[in-house]
Amino acid sequence: MKKGISAVLATTVLVCAACTSQISAEENTMSLSNKDKAVALLNSIETGDKEAISYVNPDQYIQHNLAVGDGLAGFGAVLQALPEGSAKVDVKRAFQDGDYVFTHTDYNFFGPKVGFDVFRFENGLIVEHWDNLAEKVGPNPSSRTQLDGPTKVSDLDKTEENKVLVADFVDTILVKGDFEQLGRFIDDGDANYLQHNTNIADGLSGLGKALEEMAKQGIKMVYTQNHIVLGEGNFVLSISEGSFAGEHVSFYDLFRIENSKIVEHWDTIEPIPAKDAWKNNNGKFGF
Repeated sequence: MKKGISAVLATTVLVCAACTSQISAEENTMSLSNKDKAVALLNSIETGDKEAISYVNPDQYIQHNLAVGDGLAGFGAVLQALPEGSAKVDVKRAFQDGDYVFTHTDYNFFGPKVGFDVFRFENGLIVEHWDNLAEKVGPNPSSRTQLDGPTKVSDLDKTEENKVLVADFVDTILVKGDFEQLGRFIDDGDANYLQHNTNIADGLSGLGKALEEMAKQGIKMVYTQNHIVLGEGNFVLSISEGSFAGEHVSFYDLFRIENSKIVEHWDTIEPIPAKDAWKNNNGKFGF
């Protein structure tokens, strides 16, 4: 009973904070970028900063994390359920593409995790959120982690060109499986393709070995549909749907592009629960 009352109180505080801070949010619209606001909201999970919630539109917030209830009430309930002092948030990368901001974050959120978050803004306020989380594990066969590597954005004039390249790669290689075309996207040689997937080594050779090993074990990775491609300069995020080992999943793949070739890759793969387990009806995608 006490826990239920606490959850209601936490939700009330969040909603009231959002309403009473509306003026503050409007004042900050000009001084803070949407990217800054998204990062501030994520950091508030750890710090409890109440001002950050003012960057969310309390009347329009749509949640696509299927384990979280819709709106600010769902967000508040999750925060209340976190063990006190347990949350840690370290945003490693943040990017902006039009009304979208996407981030790559090191979390302790009900345990160590790596996550991508996507926020959609309207009139300077967050109105929609998607994410993809994976358990945090040790280095891969090339001693790379799920989060290390470059963070600096460059080649802003090539954003659209790089998004087209990744969209073509996802469709040609990941969806259609035309691996004979790999050379159009990735140069041979381990140093030309740095891999952060937890089970795959650098280079096309590492990818080939991993796919061969999965085939031996009867494990299939199938991309059926790409839902959106977002990018800023040399970093491009692809969000796709498919299956892994027979389980319905969401694929978030972050690529770094250099000289019109894919040179680095980070990802998370998250199972999509059966619909009767969803805590909101917005779906995992809906872009």
